Amino acid sequence: MLTDHLDIDPYDHFGIGRNPDGTITRYLNFPRIKASPVASHGEPVVSKDLTLNPKNKTRVRIFIPTSKLCCSKDDDTRIPIIIFFAGNGWTLSNWDSTLVHSQCSMLTDQVHAIVVNVEYRLAPENRLPVQYEDAMNAVLWVREQALDPNGELWIRENGDISRCYLHGCSNGGNMVFFTALEATRTELEPLRIAGNIMNQPLFGGIERTNSETQSLEDPVLPLCVQDMFWELALPEGEDRDIWCCNPLVDGPHTSAISKLGRCLVLGFTGDPIMDRLQEFVAMLVTHRVPIEAKFDHTGFHGIDMIDPTRANALVEMTKEFINKP
Repeated sequence: MLTDHLDIDPYDHFGIGRNPDGTITRYLNFPRIKASPVASHGEPVVSKDLTLNPKNKTRVRIFIPTSKLCCSKDDDTRIPIIIFFAGNGWTLSNWDSTLVHSQCSMLTDQVHAIVVNVEYRLAPENRLPVQYEDAMNAVLWVREQALDPNGELWIRENGDISRCYLHGCSNGGNMVFFTALEATRTELEPLRIAGNIMNQPLFGGIERTNSETQSLEDPVLPLCVQDMFWELALPEGEDRDIWCCNPLVDGPHTSAISKLGRCLVLGFTGDPIMDRLQEFVAMLVTHRVPIEAKFDHTGFHGIDMIDPTRANALVEMTKEFINKP
């Protein structure tokens, strides 16, 4: 842990206790909500939980517009599939929280898409790159459900696997990038990753940027908390200039960057990682990746989690990106 920040205990800040065996105790108890496979009271979205990988004890929660299930049997219009990775600092179990459930429900309803919210293994008990493996498992799982005559009905009968999108926020946005790169090396046909949506993707590096050094007392993501995330998530003995933290360094991902499809990167100038995002976008441009970057001058990391207006705006940007010819 580096010490170039003020007297803030990042573990207390994020509700984490360190254990002698290298695990952590998570004291933050997010309000949970169960999936709702049957619509009631005019709810626009229904959801269900399914096993992703029994060995890794991971699951997915699928969301679909209620109107799609109520359509006439003659309506064979298929809708896009969004594979969603929630942000949790690599460490917190919030995949089925009321907040993430609300995010996915809003995407499902407003974009009119199937959303597959992915539970992935947590650090430090499971360090990078296993989270990328879980994310890729989810992509392959969606493909399997669509092609298997006995696959998950909502996906098999309603999903358009030629229009799959990866979507994630914070460290989930990091996962989108590296999963999209792995997808370029994997035979997925007829599934196609049609776009990648990265909301404030979390990256880092050894050399401090200006926006990082100015974030010592940031109320949401102070510098010491960023360091803690990487300390807990990176492979033991690796520093923040490993490729999965700093995508600007050469690594196994570099040769695939130019093969990426359309990307949407969202950010806020008040975010401590803003300089990283600008460097990241510049790198994608250098590799001739088709990219849209939308940076708001007012906001901070994770603002969409507490500001409904911003949450709606980000969903609208996602909708425009997906519906763009």
